[in-house]
This record gives sequence, structure tokens and C-alpha cells, in this order.
Amino acid sequence: MPEDAARLLRALPPVHRLLDLPGIPELCERHGREVVKAAAAGLLGRVRGRVLAGDASGLPRGDDGWAAALAAEVASRVAPSLRPVVNATGVVLHTNLGRAVLSRSAQEALARVAAGFCNLEIDLETGRRGSRQVHAADLLRRLTGAEAALVVNNNAAAVLLAVSALAAGREVIVSRGELVEIGGSFRIPEVLTQGGARLVEVGTTNKTRLDDYRAALGPETALLLKVHRSNYRLVGFTEEVDLEALVALGREAGIPVMFDAGSGALVDLERWGIPGEPVIGGAVAAGADLVAFSGDKVLGGPQAGILVGRGELIERCRRHPLARAVRADKLVLAALEATLRLYEDERVAVREVPTLRMLTADPADLAARARALAERLREALGGGARVEVVPGVSRAGAGALPGVDLPPP
Repeated sequence: MPEDAARLLRALPPVHRLLDLPGIPELCERHGREVVKAAAAGLLGRVRGRVLAGDASGLPRGDDGWAAALAAEVASRVAPSLRPVVNATGVVLHTNLGRAVLSRSAQEALARVAAGFCNLEIDLETGRRGSRQVHAADLLRRLTGAEAALVVNNNAAAVLLAVSALAAGREVIVSRGELVEIGGSFRIPEVLTQGGARLVEVGTTNKTRLDDYRAALGPETALLLKVHRSNYRLVGFTEEVDLEALVALGREAGIPVMFDAGSGALVDLERWGIPGEPVIGGAVAAGADLVAFSGDKVLGGPQAGILVGRGELIERCRRHPLARAVRADKLVLAALEATLRLYEDERVAVREVPTLRMLTADPADLAARARALAERLREALGGGARVEVVPGVSRAGAGALPGVDLPPP
């Protein structure tokens, strides 16, 4: 070991010496002595490593230097791992940045429920045990026209639960062109297999016809599944069976039809020039027996998986043992209920749900906001700074509205 390195190592203060430096006892009082002690040991370990590696630049010097370094180490250790960030990506529903931003009313509902006890599973009128599902079910029925609804922790869980409850040990028929992969490398075929069903693929990647489904029907068929390609597009020489036609075939054969809608739009975005996202109420009206969708995508609420549809099928899902493993907690239900209430008046939803507000923003308003921000930046950065407003496009993100550019300002 070089002589200089050995000298620097001998000069390093011990942990107990660091804990007595000015300001450090106050840190011990605020965060706990063991936390500060572990931070001191970690700081010393990193300094030793740098010295042994031959890097002695920028090491703490004197009591003030070591106290500042230890305070910074403690601050880093106690800082929340999950913290707010600025989304400057141009992607409205950025999965890596937490997807949907909650409305003010959803935030307030979270705070109310988190601050104390709540009636999660108790009927306040009778005093008897109730169901956590009542807190969102009525709203979902009204907003979608479905007979019943069930909330779980995400859409993959909703599909898994439905397949497990309705098709375990039997066959699920799905088009090859709809065997999508969702985030985190989860694939529809694997979800179906995990649910105990046997996958029956029909058609080809680019073309599937109604007769393909009809030919695959058999005594073991338990479910016809249609999956919305929410995160990619098929263009060119293509053909697919629409939901209404598949429902008619299901009725003819006595087989329920499930539609995995993916994102979960409760309003028709086409009126703002945003095509391609099926409206959940439309899928229910088309006769789908079950519809599964997400809470934290286009709907603009918390992460949740939602099943709506025929009461008898929802009840079978609710009674399945897996339902408890994937159920939503009180915070999710509080935020979801508050979000859904905004949809009782579509104008209120577009104004108050941040996701809808961003997706439907007027390009002229965005341009005016960009110019105002640019002016503030010029003032803050000084006269020599160059700040420009340039046209651009945004995307919905989170596996929604693939290939759809939100219009530039």
C-alpha cells in the first residue's frame, strides 16, 4: 500500500467520533442514532474504498467537512425512494413515471381514508360485515351499463381471475392476431395458461375470420376471448372479427364472450380527434359477457383491474379463491371511487381528470402555455439564454392509442 494511502487511512475518524461532531447529535435525535451510525459506517467505507483505489480527491476535511458529508449521507438514506418528478417526455401516461396523475378529488379521498379507520368491509346501517366491492360497483354499473362489477389490483389480474373462474381445465379461443404482450414481458398466452385454460389459437397474425372461431368450437370450449390491441397496430392486408359478430357467435353456441379492452376509456375520445380506443360502455352494449380494463390508463385513476359484465359471471369470479389474492385495498378503492364519480358528468371528467385534460388539451392553449413558460425561463436564466418554443407531438403512452400522435400546438 502506498505511504500516502496508509497515512490517509490512519487519519480517518472512527464512527463514534463522527457521531459527536457539531450538528450530528441533532440528526441522531431526529432520525435515530442507529440510522446515523449506519450512515457514518457507510460514509467511512466509501472513503476507504476511494483511498485504496488511489483517489484521494475531494475527501472530507476537518470537523465541518466530515459533519457536512455525514449529514448528506443521512439525508440520502432517509429520503423517500419514491418521489415526485417532472414528466418532460411528451408521454401522457408514462409507465416508468407512474402512469395516471390522480385528480384532486382522488387525492383527497386517499388522504381521508389513509388518515384513520374506514368502512372498508362493514355495513354501517346493519353493523354487519359487508363487501369492499360495493364502494365502486354501483358507479361502474351506472357508467358502463353492466349488470355487475368487480375490482382487483390490475388488468392482468382481472383477466387471470376471469379465466381461472370460468375456463380452468377447458379451452379459450382467441385470434392469433390478438396474442399481445403487455408491459413487463407478460403475454396473453401465459396469463391464460396460468389460469389453467388451454389456449386455442385461430386465424393468422394478420387475418382472422368468424368461421375460424366457429370451426374451433367444441365441447371443451369455455370462453371466446377478444383482446384489444392496445399497444400496437396491424395495418395493411388485415381482417378481424368485430365484437358484435363474436358475441352473436357466442350466443349461438352458448359460450360467453370476454373482451380484454386494455386501457379502459369511459368517454369517446374520437370527438377530440383521438381514434382507436374502445369505450367500455360500448363493449357492454355490444353484448360482451365480461369486459376487463385498467384503472390507471385512459380512465385516469389508480392502478386497478376492473371486470364488468353479466352478474352471474362476475359472481363466479368474486367467489373464486384467487379473488382474495388479487383484491384491491382501501386506498385503491377510495381513489377509484372518487375518479369514477367525476365521470357522472362527462364535462366534469374532462376538466378534472388530469389524463383526460391532457389528452384533450386545445393545441392553442398548449402553445400559449409554452410561450409563457419560455418567457419565464428567459427571465430566470438571464438575457444570454436562448429559449425557444418549437412544435412537437405527444403520445398517450402506457400501451394506449398506439401510433396516435396528439396534435402539435
